Amino acid sequence: MSKYSIIKTAIFSIMLMGLVSCNGGKKSAAETKPEEVIPENIVEMRGDQIKLANIETGSIEMRSLSGTLKVNGIIAVAPQNLASVCAPMGGFVKSTSLMPGNAVSKGQTLAVLENQDFVDIQQRYLEAKNKFEFAEADYKRHTELFKADVYSEQNVQQVTVDYKTLKAQVKALEQKLNLIGINPANLHEDDISSSVALKSPISGYVTKVNINLGKSVTPADVMFEIVNSDKLFLELTLFEKDANKISKGQKARFFINNETEKHEAVIYQTGQSINADKTYKVYASVEGTCKNVLPGMYVNATIETSGNMVTTLPSDAVVSFEDKDYIFIFDKNKEEAGNPFTEYKIVEVHKGVSDGGYTEIILPEGFDLKSAKVVIKGAYNLLSAKKNAGAMAC
Repeated sequence: MSKYSIIKTAIFSIMLMGLVSCNGGKKSAAETKPEEVIPENIVEMRGDQIKLANIETGSIEMRSLSGTLKVNGIIAVAPQNLASVCAPMGGFVKSTSLMPGNAVSKGQTLAVLENQDFVDIQQRYLEAKNKFEFAEADYKRHTELFKADVYSEQNVQQVTVDYKTLKAQVKALEQKLNLIGINPANLHEDDISSSVALKSPISGYVTKVNINLGKSVTPADVMFEIVNSDKLFLELTLFEKDANKISKGQKARFFINNETEKHEAVIYQTGQSINADKTYKVYASVEGTCKNVLPGMYVNATIETSGNMVTTLPSDAVVSFEDKDYIFIFDKNKEEAGNPFTEYKIVEVHKGVSDGGYTEIILPEGFDLKSAKVVIKGAYNLLSAKKNAGAMAC
């Protein structure tokens, strides 16, 4: 409520203190008629009081409301956007110029390694390649001579075995060269080197550098870690009770490090199982590029839940007292001593989501939606009158 509304309600409450009580108002001591006992769930008001309280009634409406769900989670990165860089054959670090935080592109040299095994594998490949070229020519020649009945089948079979064996050796050594970063097509006798360049498998930012000049590394050692932060996602944790509120395509807004800058994401997958602590995971892709968002950061997020047709009232029609929510509905008109009175019944409800000035209400069983006239304006004034009458404290 605004400051003006609070002052107005307070003034109205003071004016009502002498007008409304638990039994519907004061009666003169000389009156001999028995006093009317007003039920605790009824507020009785005269016409002038109704006008002063600015009370208006309306009906309950069915509306589609979109609520929000507050959740926590972390920033994560997809496996294809996170690279741990190792040296397949190990070696000694000859050179590197990278530091954590440096940007790298796919195929960029991260470090240069030296290893005597690099020389040996290049030598074996070139030797096998030369033998294979000779064996291939010999195989073709023997095949043609066999067709002309010059060579025996046994001789052709032996040549074929030698040819296929050398072909397999060449192919295997080509794969080993590709593994360590040497292109076999560009390797010649004059190009043998003891050094190879370690290339970046993805574009992104270097997050870890675990080497230094002269360090010996093995194939199991992680030399660099690289993250592509352009494609991050949220891993959000929800409670089991909220599982039916979330679906693919819903939007989420999140904040990091208590910042006021709002970031956006879209849910692309929901968890398919419930964890032992009755929570489950929801995954959302981060929209756009966020400068300060990094993998591993904790986030606070709000998810826009799906809109459903629910029973609603203007938010001002729902009042709260002692952790309970109420609405007022018209009960009946009557007349006492020639004065017209109106009775309003207080009904306990439960609030749901709120959106656009309307609030979802869960009504008690048996409530008549069609005929009920609900107080949509002045509900707080009725609540004040009820409290001043004392019935709310009963």
